[in-house]
Amino acid sequence: MQTVKLPQLAWYGPKELELTFPDSWDIKICNIAGHDRVALDADQIKQAVTDPISMAPLRELAKGKKDVVIIFDDLTRGTRTAKIIPFLLEELALAGIPDDHIRFMSALGAHAPLSRIDLAKKVGEDVIARYAVYNHNAFDNCVHVGTTSAGTDVRINGEVMACDLKIAIGSVAPHPFAVFSGGGKIILPGVASIDTIMANHIRPLTEEHRANYETNPRRKDIEEAASFVKLDMLLQSVVNSWGETVSLHAGAPQPVREAAVKEAKTHFLAPKCSDSDIVISNAYIKASESNVVLKNGFASVADSGGDMVMIANAPGGQVPHYLIGHWGKNNEGDSRHYKLKRPPMEIPAHINHLIRYSEYPDVVSMDFAAGSKKAVPASTWDDVLTLLKAGHPDGAKVAVYPNADVMYFSP
Repeated sequence: MQTVKLPQLAWYGPKELELTFPDSWDIKICNIAGHDRVALDADQIKQAVTDPISMAPLRELAKGKKDVVIIFDDLTRGTRTAKIIPFLLEELALAGIPDDHIRFMSALGAHAPLSRIDLAKKVGEDVIARYAVYNHNAFDNCVHVGTTSAGTDVRINGEVMACDLKIAIGSVAPHPFAVFSGGGKIILPGVASIDTIMANHIRPLTEEHRANYETNPRRKDIEEAASFVKLDMLLQSVVNSWGETVSLHAGAPQPVREAAVKEAKTHFLAPKCSDSDIVISNAYIKASESNVVLKNGFASVADSGGDMVMIANAPGGQVPHYLIGHWGKNNEGDSRHYKLKRPPMEIPAHINHLIRYSEYPDVVSMDFAAGSKKAVPASTWDDVLTLLKAGHPDGAKVAVYPNADVMYFSP
C-alpha cells in the first residue's frame, strides 16, 4: 500500500493523518507553493513588530494614548497570534500604557463566540489571565461610523470604537468570495454589526469577481468600511502547510495589506490536478469551514466522472454561523431580515460520490448536501477506501490536496 501523510488538528495538537492507497493507484500530491517554508523564529517576529512598514514604531505611536484594543481573528483562521502578541505588549509597555487600559477583541464576524479554552489558544494563557479578552457581539453595542459608496451602513463594535489606539492581527489566504482574506475583513465582518455584515454579503458576485481581487465589489466595500475605523496598525501573517508563520507584515494598514496579498498570490498557488478519477481535498487550517474545499475539488474531477473525498477533522465541529448557518430543519418561520437564505448546494453531475470523511462525525454537518444520495459520510479511512475501491476496481488516478482550504489555482 502507498502512504500519504496530511496535516490535521490545527488547533488541537497538530499531527499527521496517514492515509493508505493501493499500490496500483497513481497518486499525485498537489501542494501549495509555500507548503514547506520555514517558520519565523521569535527574533524575526519581533523584528517585524518593532520595525513596522510606513509608520513610526508602536512605542512612539502609543505615547499619550489612553485606551488600546488589539483585534484578533478566530479559530477559522491560521494566525498564530499568541506568538505575535508578546512583542506588541512590550511596545505598549515602553509607551507607558497600563495593563488595565489594554483589551483584546476576537473578530468573530457572524461566527459563534469562543470559549475561554479557544480564546487562550489564540492569545495565550498568560494574556487571558492578565488582560481583558472579549468576544465581539454582532447583535449589540455597535455604533455607526459611516456609509460606503455602495450604500453599506457601517456599524462597528462600540468597545473597539471607544479606544484611541487600534491594532489588528490577522492572516492572508485565499477566500471563496473576497479572493483573499485579511486586510479590512478583520473589521468587516470581523467586528461589524450583523446588519452591516448582511449588507455586504448580499452584494452579487460574478465568477470574474471571485477571481479578481482588484475588482471584487464585496472586497472593495469591505476596505472602504474598514477605512472608517482608522486602524493604527495592522499585522498580517502568511502561514505554511502546518499553520506556522512564515512571513509577517506589520505597519500601516494599506501597504501591509498590499504586501501580504502580493506574497499570498504566489505562496498559496497550487497546481490544478485535472482529470482525476478521485480527488482528496484536505481541510486543515479551516477544518471548521470545510465546505471551502468543494469548489476546487469538484473542478479537479474528470468530466467523465469520479469521486471526491473532503477531509474535515474538526473536533469542535463546523463553526456556527449566524448569517448562513443551519439552525434547524424548519427555518422558514424565521422572518429576521439578516438571515441569509441559501438554496441547497447541488453536487455536480460528474461527481459520482462526495465522501465527507471526519473522525468527529455529526449529522448536521451533512446538511449542505440537502439529502443528496451522492453525499456519503464516513468516519474511518477503511470505510472511505472501501467505497473508492468499489467505484474504481481497475485502479485510479488520484489527486491529493493537502491544503485544499487555503489554496487557489492560477486564474
